Amino acid sequence: MPYLILVSILWGFSFVLIKGTLVSLDSNFVSFARLLLSLLVFVPFMRISGIGAPDRLRLMFIGGVQFGLMYVAYVASYQYLPAHVIALMTTTTPLFVTVLNDLCSKRFHLSFLAAALLAVAGGAVIQFPHQSSSASAVGVVLVQLSNAAFAYGQIAYKRLMESRPALRDKNVFGLMYGGAVVVAAVFSLATTDYGRMRLQPDQWLVLLYLGVVASGLCFFLWNLGARKVNEGMLAIMNNLKIPIGVAASLAILREGTDYGRLLAGCVLFAAALWANHWRR
Repeated sequence: MPYLILVSILWGFSFVLIKGTLVSLDSNFVSFARLLLSLLVFVPFMRISGIGAPDRLRLMFIGGVQFGLMYVAYVASYQYLPAHVIALMTTTTPLFVTVLNDLCSKRFHLSFLAAALLAVAGGAVIQFPHQSSSASAVGVVLVQLSNAAFAYGQIAYKRLMESRPALRDKNVFGLMYGGAVVVAAVFSLATTDYGRMRLQPDQWLVLLYLGVVASGLCFFLWNLGARKVNEGMLAIMNNLKIPIGVAASLAILREGTDYGRLLAGCVLFAAALWANHWRR
């Protein structure tokens, strides 16, 4: 769990650090650039000689879905939904984690579902927008596709690595980023005007941070941490970045918040932790 908490803190503060810096760049290029940098970070650690071709393809497929498809769908949703609605709808990821785990294991886990529902409620209470909202069906589908893709990758990677105890995470994670880069590159080539693009020094620095830390290191630690907890705890941790992000905004940007809703959300997260440890 320490890995998941550390990543949640880094992600919560990352939003504050990059807010508004990359809005002038094509979003698919941003996804491609950060994933390419992540791949370059892990290339020196790759040891694929002992991995069979089927497992190599599986790892690339999992990474292509968890990171590549997730980013593409998430970024595309901004064409149809305002940011505050997207933030609210990302809170459903814990449900996808528990549902996909139950489907893969062919077993229903009531405590995991209860924990996920409470984590979703806690995130929704905190993220529920103050302003009136209208939602596009296409945008809603894209956000949920992004949530499902990220949840699928966590469960699929966890199960694959548990079935291959000889494999080491750092030696295979480059394959995950390789699959993600392929997916992101296809969409970037279709939408990015590379001839006219000019990056400012601060944008280069933010991209470097996103690729090396927020994506490269954090996704690795997240999937590594996912292997060390049960699926109920994993579901809860998917929404922990929400209260941390609010705390970061309060501490760094001095933004205001509804403290009543923040407190209610934290109480629901505490209830989710209790539900996860409940057993018949």
